[in-house]
Amino acid sequence: MMNFKTTAGLLAIVMLFITACTGGLSADKLYGKWNYVKVDHPKGDATDTVNNDELEANKPYILFKKNDQLEMWWGGKLLSHGSFKTEGKNIQYTEQLPGGQSRTFPFWVSQLDSKTIVFETLDKEGSRVTANKQQ
Repeated sequence: MMNFKTTAGLLAIVMLFITACTGGLSADKLYGKWNYVKVDHPKGDATDTVNNDELEANKPYILFKKNDQLEMWWGGKLLSHGSFKTEGKNIQYTEQLPGGQSRTFPFWVSQLDSKTIVFETLDKEGSRVTANKQQ
């Protein structure tokens, strides 16, 4: 029979293997400016999709800074800002609100490579963003 230390050690190795295989996010892969190329609402109807003309006019983007700060810009104006950390396939975003308030919620990342990120909020009116990394 295995003792507790051996069992705990094996469990830790299995968990590390599972985490590596599921491809948890790394903040290093996020850093930089990501220009929105598509915004839609998968749980809504097609009329919820932001059209290309609006994206071109407003040039929205999300900026992940190396100090783990996040900014969202739309129409040349700061739309939202706060801090972020990665947890599995999620970006945990703590948005700074007026009056010293804040709120934390996840962005689920379904795709991330060196050129493209796809992330979405998981609430009822969730939106999904596809963005390309600015080179």
